[in-house]
Amino acid sequence: MPFEHIAVVGAGAWGAALASALARAGRAVLLATRDRTGAQTLAERRESPRLPGLKLDERIGVAPAGPEIGRYDAVLLAVPSQHLRAAAGVIAPALRPGTPVIACAKGIERRTQKFMTEVIGESIPGAIPAVLSGPSFAQDVARGLPTAVTLATHDRDLAAALAAALGSPTFRPYHSTDMRGVEFGGAAKNVLAIAAGIVTGRGLGASAGAALITRGFAELFRFGKILGARPETLTGLSGLGDLVLTCSSAQSRNFCFGVALGHGRPPDPASAGSKLAEGVFTAPVLVEMAQLHGVEMPIASAVADILAGRANVDEAIEKLLTRPFRSEQESGSR
Repeated sequence: MPFEHIAVVGAGAWGAALASALARAGRAVLLATRDRTGAQTLAERRESPRLPGLKLDERIGVAPAGPEIGRYDAVLLAVPSQHLRAAAGVIAPALRPGTPVIACAKGIERRTQKFMTEVIGESIPGAIPAVLSGPSFAQDVARGLPTAVTLATHDRDLAAALAAALGSPTFRPYHSTDMRGVEFGGAAKNVLAIAAGIVTGRGLGASAGAALITRGFAELFRFGKILGARPETLTGLSGLGDLVLTCSSAQSRNFCFGVALGHGRPPDPASAGSKLAEGVFTAPVLVEMAQLHGVEMPIASAVADILAGRANVDEAIEKLLTRPFRSEQESGSR
């Protein structure tokens, strides 16, 4: 079916950016907020407070998330991962059975260890879960700068149709059926980006940064395969591509949070200001899941230890640097 009318739930930076990309693709777009006051303010100002200076396209409608959502062919959930279940519950009564609902958050639900498409499946039983992820910053997408991402759902034809509906010359979704690989890469890379930020904030040098990204990817790859992700997905846009971007740019919230830790600031999410670092919430659940599957993730574990106050930055770095020497092939498989 054609997806001409698409709703985006969540009017933060990412939601506003995606709505802008959809408008450029020629779709009829609704940008829905989770409160009436926020919708009214956004409708009047035509500017997301998370993207100051970037006006919303005139073709983007604004409204509170409610019954109107049911008139749209597909829905993008662009809310933080730990709030996705609540947002899905709000729109569930309005949706027609068979409506694709696309998770645009990169994380794992802490209480349940569920991925975002699993949360959608539980919260909106009649929906078709999908996931959108990849190397993308909201500012770039909102400004129409070239960006490539991955969109996955279980049905190949539906994934291709959704990718075509969302895509434009500057926003290019590649389609896949490897939902687990796409969403695992997006969740794990946020934790590793915090570690990369710590390396930078501590002034450990570019060589250490490159080693961190490489060894971090080895952790992501070996655990992803155990969870059923395809190798080509983990080495693609939503895995390696997103990891490289997030571990190397000051636009990354997780990287900046790690830099602050490296500078000696306390491991408090509030210290990141108004910017949400999803990796803070994903780190402990990622490590718990890895332990349940018998997978070593020393870098992710070091981040979790710092965030929980079990180790300070210097102690965590020393623990990593004094791990036993191994062959690269051996360490990549454990």
